[in-house]
Amino acid sequence: MNRSICVGVAVLAVSFITSGCVSSGKFDKMQEGKNEEIKTLQQQKADLEQQRADLAQQKYQLEVKSSELAQQKSELEQRSADLEKQNSEIQQQVDILEQQKAALLEASQQRQQQYDALVQNLSKEVEQGQLQVRQYKNMLAVDLAEQIFFDSGRSKLKPEGKEVLTKVGEALKGYENKVIRVVGHTDNVPIAKALQSSFPTNWELSVARATTVVRFLQEVGIEPERMVASGRSEYDPVAPNDTSEGRQKNRRIEIMLIDKGLADEMEKTVN
Repeated sequence: MNRSICVGVAVLAVSFITSGCVSSGKFDKMQEGKNEEIKTLQQQKADLEQQRADLAQQKYQLEVKSSELAQQKSELEQRSADLEKQNSEIQQQVDILEQQKAALLEASQQRQQQYDALVQNLSKEVEQGQLQVRQYKNMLAVDLAEQIFFDSGRSKLKPEGKEVLTKVGEALKGYENKVIRVVGHTDNVPIAKALQSSFPTNWELSVARATTVVRFLQEVGIEPERMVASGRSEYDPVAPNDTSEGRQKNRRIEIMLIDKGLADEMEKTVN
């Protein structure tokens, strides 16, 4: 561009000189004007170059920003996928818990029905104070009053005890999904010397009484595989042993109905 302007000025100058029509002062003035035009055009060119550089910088910044946004998009998509997976896992856990809740509710209702049925079947004996039916967590328990079933320091069933125990056995036959654990309990009074040849301590007496009850229940018709006999002697009292009433409560036979699954877990824990 500069070259074209210079050539134009030179041609014009020669033309004026050869024509003899332009004075020297006028020529200088014209040349000065052209120089101003050249300067203006050069400034415009510099401005355009700066604008081009600015646009290039903006383009670079936008490309960097675009790359960052693409990275953020990828991270957000990954987080979204992770959250979706977590949500699915949580929903599965909720479903499992709901199933467990429903199973526990059903089991609780079944235990309540079993308890109500057992109480109803043995209501006469309960009213007469011969036994007590209790519900405890996953177990049902029938507590037999010792004086109804055994003489002091003895393990032989009394006739009235056999009558009550026969009815208890008939009531327990319907609970085929239960393990029947029979536990003998005593007070803390030592065995009389006259009986120590048979039962040196309350340990032997409590186990013998539990075994007697198990054998009788077997005769009533309960499968022996479902039953366990054990004795706790004086070491699981339900009342203080410092009164006659407390000692009487502690002398008892406890028949516990335990879910087979729970019994298996207890067996594994012991082993």
